[in-house]
Amino acid sequence: MATKQEFASFEDLLSQSNLPVLVDFYAEWCGPCKLMANILEQVNALLSDRLRIVKIDSEKYPKLASQYQIYALPTLILFKNAEPVDRIEGVLQPEQLIQRLQSFI
Repeated sequence: MATKQEFASFEDLLSQSNLPVLVDFYAEWCGPCKLMANILEQVNALLSDRLRIVKIDSEKYPKLASQYQIYALPTLILFKNAEPVDRIEGVLQPEQLIQRLQSFI
């Protein structure tokens, strides 16, 4: 999994990926975010060849969080061809998340 710091800009991250990008907006203090991090590790292990997962700390990047109207944590936004195609707020089990992503990847 990648973090925002690994790219020149968020737009570069999205436009340079040939895979759909699942962005996890989280915060260090957020308990449900920690649960979701473990779930995303499992999903990444299964789908890394079909999906790119990126974590963005919403407190370190408040303008980005505001741009995508992040009001609840964790919030996952799936981008395909640099456009948001799905949004998930809260924690899902790995199989629920994979099922939700299937039609996009």
